[in-house]
Amino acid sequence: VGIAEVCQERGLWMHVDAAYGGGALCAPSARPLFDGIEHADSFIVDPHKWLFAPYDCCALLFRDPTVAERTFTQEAEYLEDVNEWEKDEWSPAHYAHHLSRRVRGLPLWFSLATYGTDAYRDSIEGVLALTREVAEEIRHRDELDLILEPDLSVVLFRRHGWSGEDYVASCRRLLEEQVGFVMPTSWEDEKVMRLCFVNPRTTMDHVRPILDAMA
Repeated sequence: VGIAEVCQERGLWMHVDAAYGGGALCAPSARPLFDGIEHADSFIVDPHKWLFAPYDCCALLFRDPTVAERTFTQEAEYLEDVNEWEKDEWSPAHYAHHLSRRVRGLPLWFSLATYGTDAYRDSIEGVLALTREVAEEIRHRDELDLILEPDLSVVLFRRHGWSGEDYVASCRRLLEEQVGFVMPTSWEDEKVMRLCFVNPRTTMDHVRPILDAMA
């Protein structure tokens, strides 16, 4: 909210990059984390992450769509007639810098029409519950240390005594053995393990072998 107030005072455009996290707006338990997003002039969310859409489906939303239209409408000799025809109609060509593209939003529309918003709510709440369960499991393992309490579905933890090479080697073995595809990350210049959950079908039975491999 503080950033929004500064933007309003100074006439600045406020954009929220919610490519991953924006899907959690569907979960009532996570909505307080997004307080103030209603002040955004635009925000982005990737339905291919949490909202049942295949890669690469991305949504860019504007508070005032006419701003996007003025920004992205292209003028050229070969576009004069088609722009004239569409001046009183909505055209997707006027809302992004590329004139031609496939209909990436159609899979999202199909899933929304098929399952409804309640399915998004339930699946994301399930993923958030799994994340909390994984964090609790890590707390009970002496060799592991939970670094941060997860806000959404990312779990950050370390294995005591491991170097960066140990994390990479463990991740490579997990992939070779088809246990899971996970990769380490860096936190305050330290190599640590990162798990990110978005699939509602993931269970603790999938996660425990990954943790066991770090014992």
